[in-house]
Amino acid sequence: MASPTLQSAESPERDNSFSRVFGVMFSPQATFESIVRRPTWIVPVILLCIVELCVIGVFSRRVGWRGLIEKQMANSSQFQQLSPAQQQNQIEVALRYAPTFGYVEVILAPFLAALVFAGIFWLIFNMAVGAKLDFRTSLAVVAYGQVPSILGGLVGILILFLKDPSTVDLQHLVASNAGAFLTNDSAKWLVALLSSVDFFLFWEMILLAIGFSATAPKKISFVSAFAWIFGLWVLVVLIRVGFAAAFS
Repeated sequence: MASPTLQSAESPERDNSFSRVFGVMFSPQATFESIVRRPTWIVPVILLCIVELCVIGVFSRRVGWRGLIEKQMANSSQFQQLSPAQQQNQIEVALRYAPTFGYVEVILAPFLAALVFAGIFWLIFNMAVGAKLDFRTSLAVVAYGQVPSILGGLVGILILFLKDPSTVDLQHLVASNAGAFLTNDSAKWLVALLSSVDFFLFWEMILLAIGFSATAPKKISFVSAFAWIFGLWVLVVLIRVGFAAAFS
């Protein structure tokens, strides 16, 4: 049994928001137990915003948006029916707005994703298993569960500096999912399906399962938490694949 002195020495480190970012990668169980005792959430979300802003900034300078826009529009049947002049006009219009939308998206998306998924899991674990989970704790678990995305973004920045700009694909910047290995003419539903089988995403799912099992160990086991999280992932994937198939 640890002495009170040792416990008091360890507590500040685990309660530090920046230490928790590293803690969820190397000591997730103890770190999430600390997060449950004193929920915080803002630091990992802000770090994710900063990293993704850096990704967009480096991409804009080293690669540019034209190639990405041309690739996306080339996959549109409506775009293909336009005259060359009309196609060029649409590309130029998109080039004026794409950087702004890119920056706005990476600022808002981490916050919105954290809030939305915290609300979903808060409802699931309270209604399904009666965990008596408060929203702030759910938000803290989700926020720190996104830490692998921070690491993925840092890897993406490194790739942007090392890789030939003409070969960079922003949508699959880090080849961490099966969709990155498909050809450009692959079916959209297949791209949506295989892009969802992502290393960093499954890492996040495991962290979320550890985190939510720490919120109410007697009611939520790691296996049951992962089963609910995996089930939500399957639902989201089915919706994505359905939309991709319907509008391809």
